Parts: sequence; C-alpha cells; structure tokens
Amino acid sequence: MKPVCYTAMVTPFAGEAVDEVGLARLADFQIQNGITGILAVGTTGESPTLGWEEHHRVVQLYAQKAEGNCLCIAGAGSNNTKEALSATGHALDAGVDGVLLVDPYYNGPSSMEIRKEYVAKVAAAYPDLSIIPYVIPGRTGAQLLPEDLAILFKTFPNVNTVKEATGDLNNMRRTRACCGPDYTILSGDDSLTFEMMTDPQIAAAGVISVISNIVPKAMVDLVTLLAARETAAAEALLAGLRPLFGLVTVKTVEKTPYGEAVCRARNPLAIKTLMQLLGMPSGPCRPPLGKMSRAGLDVVVGIARTVQTKNPELFEPLARFFNIDIDARLSDASRLEELYYQEY
Repeated sequence: MKPVCYTAMVTPFAGEAVDEVGLARLADFQIQNGITGILAVGTTGESPTLGWEEHHRVVQLYAQKAEGNCLCIAGAGSNNTKEALSATGHALDAGVDGVLLVDPYYNGPSSMEIRKEYVAKVAAAYPDLSIIPYVIPGRTGAQLLPEDLAILFKTFPNVNTVKEATGDLNNMRRTRACCGPDYTILSGDDSLTFEMMTDPQIAAAGVISVISNIVPKAMVDLVTLLAARETAAAEALLAGLRPLFGLVTVKTVEKTPYGEAVCRARNPLAIKTLMQLLGMPSGPCRPPLGKMSRAGLDVVVGIARTVQTKNPELFEPLARFFNIDIDARLSDASRLEELYYQEY
C-alpha cells in the first residue's frame, strides 16, 4: 500500500472566533511539506467545542485549501446517528474525500449496534464517500470490534479503512486477520506508528498524526521510510521524533491545598500550547480545555528544547515557513506567562 500521512489539524482561534487566516496558513504549511491529507474537526480540532455552523465552516475552509493539493477528510462522528448523517452530508457538499466516524461516546452502544445503527447507516447513505471508523475506546467508552469492521468491509466497499487508536497491538492484529490484506489500517497514535507499520500481522499503511501539526515533513519521511522498509533510517528519524510524542498527553502531579492530584493535559492542549509559544497561528484551546499547569508547561518547553538542541532539522521547515527564530522564542520567559495557570 502507498504510505499515508494525514495531519489531524488543530482549529486555530482568535478571540472567540475561528481564525480563518491562520487556518489557511496552517493548511499551506502542511501542503508545502508533502502531507498526504488533512483531517478537519477531529479530536485535535476540538470538534466538541465547535457549533455546527463553525464545524461546517472549518470543514469547508480546509477542503478548499486541500483541493488539488492533498486529500481532506472531515470528522463527522457523533453519539447521535442523525447528526452524523447530517455532518457527513455537509462534508460531502464541501468537497471532502472522506469522513471520520468516531465511536459513539457516552451512550455506549455495543460493537454490533455501532455497526448496524451508526456506521452502516452512514455508509449506505453516502456510498461514494470513504467512511473511516475511528476506534478510540479510551475517549469514547465504546469500541467497534475487528469482527464488525470485517462485516462492514464485506458489506460496504467504502468502509475499507480504520483509524486505530486502541493502543492494543493484539486488537490491531485481529483487525488484520479479520479484514484481510486489502484493508487499510491507519495509526491513531504517533508513538505506535513504527510498531504498527513494521509488524507484518498489522501492516498499517501510515498514520493520522497529531505532532505533524508542527513537524509534517518528518512524519511524512517516517512513513515513507517505513513503507520502503528502510528500517534503520526510520529508526534514526524516530529517535529524534520520540520526545514530541510526549505532547499528546502530559501527565503531572500537582500540589493542592488538600494534597497531591494528578493532572492530565490531553490532546490538543499541549500541542496548541507549543504552537502558541513558537508563534504559529493556533490560539488557545476552548473551554472546558484551558491552560497547562506550570509543571505541565515545563514539560512542553523541555521537549521543545530537547528537539531543538539535538535535532533542530525537525523544526527547520516550521521556522522557515512561519519565519520564526525558535531558539529566541524558547528562551524568552515572558512568552510563558499566558500559557499556564498561576495557581492550582
């Protein structure tokens, strides 16, 4: 299979509104660096905090930028099948190449119900559009199982790909065994992409990446090397990229008036924090996501400084495109003040 690297795009904000100018620049940065495609309004794009009009507008804008340059898929998932059908229709009208359907969250349907009452209904309604299930039980509390993925693949030719973010390599092997060699498995975890692409019992084709928001060229190069089975070169590149994988979830222990508490800064908080620090047009996250703790921000800055010191070539495309002096920004303490909560 041809190697695939999509970027799960952030949604940039300026004040209360979507930053449409910034969005265009972020898309151009991805396109210039050879990305296979862009994913609009996924988890990284803060889809839960977008109103439907905003959601459709962001999809439209990313699809317009992608046209003739790369592929575009749109998040259309919901815990309401009627909403998912509507969102898919809007995405199709915007010109996307496919939609991503996250497992229904909170109401917790079984795998059989997800297949029959959700994915199958969307796939049947839009037979000419690629429908990509997104399996991430850690966020949804539900899971479309490999057996039901195989039934969908057999029934609907347009359901031939999965974004796999279970973190369970055995589940991925089961998906390959059930679905066969012609089915496309995409990594939903940057940190597992190497294992998923090199394990012959998984044989993933690539990744839908978070960290490619800041290092698209490096992630494209990684999947290209892995697809060509140039494992040694891929391992060398991976060594430089590995610290960045820590941005997806930053876990710290915070001191409170009542003792210690664990704080988990989940995607996209850390990646958008770094993008703000580096001067990229991301803006902050929308509530209920907010800011890092000071300890969490220290982790983010430490990761960025490590990469800039040991592998500055990874940030070089970003620095060139956005005309950023990365060393200067990472050493300017005044830029940190607005990026973290001053107290717990």
